[in-house]
Amino acid sequence: MGFFDTILFPFIWFDSAILVGFEWLLTRLGLPDTSGWTWVLAIVGLVVTLRALLTPLMIRQIKSQRRLQIVQPELMKIQKKYKGKKDQASQKAFQEETFGLYREAGANPFGACLPILIQMPFFFALFRLLNTAETVSRGEIEPLGLFTRELATKMAGSEIFGAGLTSTFLHDQDLSAKILSLILILVMSGTQFITSHQLMRQNMSPEALNSPMARQQQILIYVLPIVFAVTGVNFPVALLIYWTVSNFWTMGQQFFVIRNMPAPNTPAEEKYKARMARKGKVATGVQLKNPNFMAEREAAAEAQTQARGAGQRVQPKSKKRSKKR
Repeated sequence: MGFFDTILFPFIWFDSAILVGFEWLLTRLGLPDTSGWTWVLAIVGLVVTLRALLTPLMIRQIKSQRRLQIVQPELMKIQKKYKGKKDQASQKAFQEETFGLYREAGANPFGACLPILIQMPFFFALFRLLNTAETVSRGEIEPLGLFTRELATKMAGSEIFGAGLTSTFLHDQDLSAKILSLILILVMSGTQFITSHQLMRQNMSPEALNSPMARQQQILIYVLPIVFAVTGVNFPVALLIYWTVSNFWTMGQQFFVIRNMPAPNTPAEEKYKARMARKGKVATGVQLKNPNFMAEREAAAEAQTQARGAGQRVQPKSKKRSKKR
């Protein structure tokens, strides 16, 4: 077992267990074990299982992002307060205030990429599993996980629309495999573009849309599909199917999130409020842990400003003293 396989060992076993489990279930339901469609449905089952397991984490991440966007004005005040202060005491105070704001708001600035990072080893494990199916079937390497040589042989010999599931656009001369691979690559790139485009146009505020970061993201909208198209020619048909189905899941999931949990001050939020108004409901969206958090901070800042104007020194109050009063 190589170094890469050693790292991916638990993920390969997990992926292979789900894939083999769905193949076993589908054959028990009467589908042929050598049919390409049996393996396609098993791959779809793998996608649904993995993404469903990640859904709670994704919802938590979305809520954290929304809370970060809500408290962005307060974060900018903290940044302005310590702007230009490079001494150690100021930097420490800046970090304490910033992370204190995150904690009180119930937001995690490091959670945005967590679902993607968690999904990556599962994708690499599946790539390794499907990419080696043909060599495993020929006995050139040992089987990986629960994906036995017998199962690898069945997958390597299965076809859909005349294209082998282990065939690739670049390394096989089979015309059917090239056509199917090309279609899947185009669909995969198209769904990636649509997903990124609707996120930029519907779920970003005008201020965020005109920021330098947004302009970089706009470039990525057009670059990433090209990257997927270039790399996709090396992937077997089975893996392209997995990636395409996963992209459709992401696109539908994002549509649901934008519709029901829109970012503040965005076209999606305006549509959400209008939709709730027609139903006679209050458009709450994602709330902070303390719904009055922003109002309390604004009131405290205003009181402090008035006290300064009156020449008075505002004594800091602990939470315990505030509660007693």
